Amino acid sequence: MQPSNHNVIQEGGTPIRLWTQGVPVEDQAREQLINTSKMPFIYKWMAVMPDVHLGMGATIGSVIPTKEAIIPAAVGVDIGCGMMAVQTTLNANDLPDNLLGLRTELEKAIPHGRTPRGRRDKGSWTNPDDTVINGWGTLADDFNYLCQKHPRLKNTNNLKHLGTLGTGNHFVEVCLDETNQVWIMLHSGSRGVGNAIGRYFIELAREDMRKWFINLPDKDLAYFAEGTEHFDDYWFAVGWAQRFAFKNREIMMENAIKALRQIITKPFDAKVKAVNCHHNYVEKEEHFGEEVFVTRKGAVRARIGEYGIIPGSMGAKSFIVRGKGNEESFCSCSHGAGRVMSRTQAKKQFTVADQIAQTEGVECRKDASVIDEIPAAYKNIDDVMHAQRDLVEVVHTLRQVVCVKG
Repeated sequence: MQPSNHNVIQEGGTPIRLWTQGVPVEDQAREQLINTSKMPFIYKWMAVMPDVHLGMGATIGSVIPTKEAIIPAAVGVDIGCGMMAVQTTLNANDLPDNLLGLRTELEKAIPHGRTPRGRRDKGSWTNPDDTVINGWGTLADDFNYLCQKHPRLKNTNNLKHLGTLGTGNHFVEVCLDETNQVWIMLHSGSRGVGNAIGRYFIELAREDMRKWFINLPDKDLAYFAEGTEHFDDYWFAVGWAQRFAFKNREIMMENAIKALRQIITKPFDAKVKAVNCHHNYVEKEEHFGEEVFVTRKGAVRARIGEYGIIPGSMGAKSFIVRGKGNEESFCSCSHGAGRVMSRTQAKKQFTVADQIAQTEGVECRKDASVIDEIPAAYKNIDDVMHAQRDLVEVVHTLRQVVCVKG
């Protein structure tokens, strides 16, 4: 077992191991972690990553191993949210001097953002192309089966959201590594259909708790017990949403590469070192000789030799990492820098001028609607990486030159 640089807290529940040395942990997040640790089915201990911050039900940046139960709110509503990165054979000199055209081409190639209800959603496809249709073909049968059992899920954004970006902290970026090679990196999940699945099953879990008179430290810790119908249905649904998210990133990456080829006529390869990893998901894994459910809410699996992606904020560097297989963290690492303030607080505290200053050198939107994504709203990525130095090693350091936000 690898030596570890972490603290342990235990207040009435299973131990909580925190890889947070040198990074702030808000009191509310700590309280939320303690609540989760009191659930009777936590296996051995919880692992907390350095990007930890308050979330719905369970804390973002936490790894929750469980026996014979799953907490759907711990998985969350952006099921299968994650990252994909591709290293190209291009270098910085192959990029145009003015990167606005490349950003515009990426924005044309990948639907992004969201339109208020009642009008056509700019973040979805009007007429999905063959790539999207074929991708949906690998998902359609299982989705139809799911809708037969749970008809409420049918009227959702599903096919038309496949291969689209969304909003919030989701992005498509063109980056340069330490040798000035060009990478494409993107961040998205299971979009509208995953959100609907998450919310629907979270409410079903709450109903189960009420039905069986089970009192919880937080209603969002409502769970499904293995062997029940709702557990089996959720396990099927969450697995499907995770496959949707994986396919969503693959299609977006395909379209991002096409956009790059529209701007750069020089032939290039973009199949080098592709990484596609979830950071909001649940998986069945073996740890310490037992098969358990591992929920990573804002955490990436980092088994020995396994590649992962840890993005910084807009204007900050990001990292391609290789796992060290640290079992004390259930082979996990952080999924990013982690917020130090809410979106509302960021919008109150910072101005467009601050956003322009902090994203200098990056071709991206610099308007009032993206202030909540300003780099200062996030933890220092270098501190986050140092706190988890026994979990992963850095393989590549990337800096953004183009960033598309929803």
